[in-house]
Amino acid sequence: MPPTAGELAGARGGAEAERVFIGAGCNRVVNNVSWGACGLVAFGAQNAVALFSPSRGEIVTTLPGHKAAVNCTLWLPTKKDVLQVRHRETHYLLSGSSDGAIMAWKIGSGKCEWSHALELPAMHKKGVTCLAGRMVSDTVSIFASTSSDGTVVIWEMAVEPTTSCSFKVSCLHSLSVGLKPMVSLSLALLPEQEGCLILAMGGLDHKVHIYCGDQSGKFVKACELKGHSDWIRSLDFSLPVMMGSEKQSLFLVSSSQDKTIRIWKMTSDFVSSSSMEQPRKENIGMASYIEGPLFVAGNASYQVSLESLLVGHEDWVYSVEWQPPTLLLNAEAHQPMSILSASMDKMMMIWRPEKNTGLWINSVTVGELSHSALGFYGGHWEPDGKSILAHGYGGFFHMWRDVGLDSENWQPQVVPSGHFAPVSDLTWSRSGEYLLTVSHDQTARIFAPWRSHVNPGDVICWREIARPQIHGHDINCVAFIQGTGNHRFVCGADEKVSRVFEATLSFLRTLQEATLLKPDNEDFDDVQVLGANMSALGLSQKPIYTHGGKESPSSTSNDGPDSMETIPDAVPTVFTEPPVEDQLAWHTLWPESHKLYGHGNELFSICCDHAGKLVASSCKAQSAPVAEIWLWEVGTWKAVGCLQSHNLTVTQMEFSSDNAFLLSVSRDRHLSIFSIKKTEEGAQHHLVTKHEAHKRIIWACSWNPFGYEFATGSRDKTVKIWCVQDASSVKLLTTLPQFRDSVTTLSWTGRDRARNAGIIAVGMDNGLIELWSVSGGRAASDCSSDLSALSVACMLRFDPLMCHVSTVHRLRWQKSDSSDEKSALELASCGADHCVRVFAVRDG
Repeated sequence: MPPTAGELAGARGGAEAERVFIGAGCNRVVNNVSWGACGLVAFGAQNAVALFSPSRGEIVTTLPGHKAAVNCTLWLPTKKDVLQVRHRETHYLLSGSSDGAIMAWKIGSGKCEWSHALELPAMHKKGVTCLAGRMVSDTVSIFASTSSDGTVVIWEMAVEPTTSCSFKVSCLHSLSVGLKPMVSLSLALLPEQEGCLILAMGGLDHKVHIYCGDQSGKFVKACELKGHSDWIRSLDFSLPVMMGSEKQSLFLVSSSQDKTIRIWKMTSDFVSSSSMEQPRKENIGMASYIEGPLFVAGNASYQVSLESLLVGHEDWVYSVEWQPPTLLLNAEAHQPMSILSASMDKMMMIWRPEKNTGLWINSVTVGELSHSALGFYGGHWEPDGKSILAHGYGGFFHMWRDVGLDSENWQPQVVPSGHFAPVSDLTWSRSGEYLLTVSHDQTARIFAPWRSHVNPGDVICWREIARPQIHGHDINCVAFIQGTGNHRFVCGADEKVSRVFEATLSFLRTLQEATLLKPDNEDFDDVQVLGANMSALGLSQKPIYTHGGKESPSSTSNDGPDSMETIPDAVPTVFTEPPVEDQLAWHTLWPESHKLYGHGNELFSICCDHAGKLVASSCKAQSAPVAEIWLWEVGTWKAVGCLQSHNLTVTQMEFSSDNAFLLSVSRDRHLSIFSIKKTEEGAQHHLVTKHEAHKRIIWACSWNPFGYEFATGSRDKTVKIWCVQDASSVKLLTTLPQFRDSVTTLSWTGRDRARNAGIIAVGMDNGLIELWSVSGGRAASDCSSDLSALSVACMLRFDPLMCHVSTVHRLRWQKSDSSDEKSALELASCGADHCVRVFAVRDG
């Protein structure tokens, strides 16, 4: 995929940014995922539509446009439209969100080009919950949308037969279904009836409603199918199937919260109009219960009967899907008799009729082991039927592929992963070889480029290689401990305690496999901890030691038949290929080594000095005593100072490059500079200056790596650059032109020490990112009063397609060892849209 350079500006020009990595979890709703005939999987990631390539196992782009969470997606042509898919390079994607909006996108699968095509007329007043459609010709598609406002809308998409493949969408008909809305839909073409369509819908009234119509969009109710005893969550029509010498039959599969799956068979019978008026003879035998209703469509009547009742899942069955049809040599579509179901019991099953008896049986079962009691929201077939994909409660994907030769052998495959809630903070490791992120999904995750073992220079893809913390509270902030020794980080969550974590031996060896780099300390003998076990309450993680003796695991308690589900022991593993979800969730935890007590409220911000000697932390506050900043000594983890200055929450802190000053900004619109000096007894500190810097909340601050200049960013849409003068005051150097939205994060990296040149990355509330070049001002970190002119210019505004779709929470430049201005810099970002992004920036 070619990089998007975005808008270029500034005297130096030529800067460009390339997307390197996107990590995101899937929205936790049914119908959110769609696997298209083009081979791409679409899913909602907060307000964006994300596309990932199963063959590469990575997210290729996110599509902005929605103003609310994306609930459902649908590809056109669908996997069932095998006749229309042939030789097609342009595919279309529909997405519906929780504010009732539906958007259509045009995707050029051959060239990997995508464009935001159009927003459909607002027909729904509440969230769209399901989309279903089919192509009725090579250029026309009919699709339906349902919403929690109790309406089902029928739409037509017509593609103009030109090289641009532009299209238009029009609303054909709207059906009102009453106070109990429909949550699942399926649309099909009736067999042996030219232009006749059948629409099945199910929802809160436990019935399947069958409607018949034509391409004009006028649908009339044909019958109801009763049998389920709870909400109907999924419906799917097969293609017409020829059963022996019978006429073609259409099959409908339905799943429900009553834990069962029902297969309905619809067989056509051509009759004259006179005979249709004669009612069926009264029959109170068993056959009348198995035989469902009779309905008329066009010049045929259709007998509905219950083909099978599938019982096997132990919890709500959220999804059922027929295996996609295959194209035979005579250009006919063949429908395999195979159904995939996914349930909240953490299982996916493939059901097929047995060859001899014809009874439907469960032939394949796959599942997952997770910390959550809840399982899968949906299951999907690959278009060729060789792979199956599940998405679940933890925002994760699972994919299995049949790799067997003579018999089926379904093996897990690598898929994208990421947070499923706002990502609150991130930090690069000491040497910049991996990225650590924390989120309100209560996890900390590590992402790293996994390099090819065959061609060591090649990066295959960025992967999640560890999940060091799985917690019971939303995690708000994180800082890497600098200096020497083992890898450690400290984080703060919605609790009054900061927690310190230390890398395990299995992680260090896995990191070596991923990066093919020699570690900082080649001698692993100092690291005694092999892995970690999750505690029963999910708040602390206990170490597993290398020499056999380990702390008693949480599952050794009385595990009688009536006890709750036990937590299995972790098995620390050195991974030679990227770990999959089950392995990440259980076997990659880091042990918690210390707890830091002192704050009176939930932790909000944390940072570490560049020597790895001191950690500063702050918490949510509405008064001056609570808003004080605590200093902790790394190693002893004793509190060595309380810094008082602010009256409200300190939103961000950062140490200057020589650790002489600590900069803090707050909701009280002030910035503070503290002088910090590390001593043997702890730390000496005093307040250098406090200054009202902005008119609104100050969200962000960042030091110049080459001197005592720093930048602050605020809700007032401004970025100001200051410098510390004579170690006693601050002076405003310049104010950047006002931005288009609130500035929520800043990160300053150095490029040329001689010219005091660097780049400031600016992240905003609307998700957009800009890069500004800064040079001049104070040339070094001395305290002389001679100031050269400060030069600032906008280098690059990132293309919105590359950016976040909600607030950018943090930007961090990777530490650059190279002084070459031409070398690429890596910029990491995270935001409220659940995404973690890495960009390669080339400063032309």
